[in-house]
Amino acid sequence: MPAEDVHATRMVQRELIKRGIDISYMDVRVSHGVVYMRGIVRKMRGMDFDLEREMAIICNILRQKPGIRQVVNDCVIRQ
Repeated sequence: MPAEDVHATRMVQRELIKRGIDISYMDVRVSHGVVYMRGIVRKMRGMDFDLEREMAIICNILRQKPGIRQVVNDCVIRQ
């Protein structure tokens, strides 16, 4: 995996964690500027927000990051 993809993958993971998303059951990867998110999305313990809305906001934020061309969100949301 190219170094740019590794750095972008870590950036996406940090963004998810920063916004209160538990990434334990998610597979997050960036390949050639395309973000792939798969798996189960859950809130971190103690967090209270609309998970579906938050994921939409995160996808919009990621699309605006330099080097990100597209975001593919194939996650299942678990409240």
